[in-house]
Amino acid sequence: MARDRKPSRHRSRLIAVSVAALALGGTALAEIPAAAAGKPKGHDVSSHQKNVNWQSSKAKGAKFVYVKATESHTYRNPYFNQQYNGSRNAGLIRGAYHFALPNKSSGQAQAAHFVRNGGGWKSDGWTLPPALDIEYNPYSKHKCYGLSNAKMVTWIQSFSNEVKRLTGRRPVIYTTTHWWNTCTGASRAFASNHALWIARYDSATAGALPAGWQFWTIWQYDNASGSLPGDQNLFNGSMTQLRKFARGY
Repeated sequence: MARDRKPSRHRSRLIAVSVAALALGGTALAEIPAAAAGKPKGHDVSSHQKNVNWQSSKAKGAKFVYVKATESHTYRNPYFNQQYNGSRNAGLIRGAYHFALPNKSSGQAQAAHFVRNGGGWKSDGWTLPPALDIEYNPYSKHKCYGLSNAKMVTWIQSFSNEVKRLTGRRPVIYTTTHWWNTCTGASRAFASNHALWIARYDSATAGALPAGWQFWTIWQYDNASGSLPGDQNLFNGSMTQLRKFARGY
């Protein structure tokens, strides 16, 4: 997903796309994979998309959206309010996500910053659970942020625990299978109580999942070349199930 922090925003985006292509096996599909046809369609956005035309997104079939709220422990998306509130006003189920930089501060500190700046949740049927975007470091050659597998698992657990304490829900985890198995040592510690948002492009299916997970909840199947602003996603269920997921039961 998009990274917004300076320096070298354009270079960071190029690095991120290159890493995704290597990890996920090529370029992205612009069309919904046939195996996932009929599932609720959504997207995710950040400051790169600026002020989004939400009525247009809805007209193109969007049912849900994740909006980037924060990154590390200092950055906040300057377009967050327009994107988060605008999507809700247009009738989309929406949620917020945090882009993790585990080498900058603790999981607890980043979770607190996230929740303070839009990463909350309430059981109103319109608010998706908070999400943690944890993937290859776009700012450095140290793709696991210089953390050992054990320290990465501890960092994620710290983030999750603080989000749960502050909001009442465990965060959705956005990642790739390759990053997860490489940087957490194929940890199975999160699969039982964290929904999976898997990124995999140029594929008819979501493919092999990270260690422990038996199914995906959201699949990011295209990185910004589809019909909706930002990255393209699918929910693994019906609209009724999507609403239940938002409500927390």
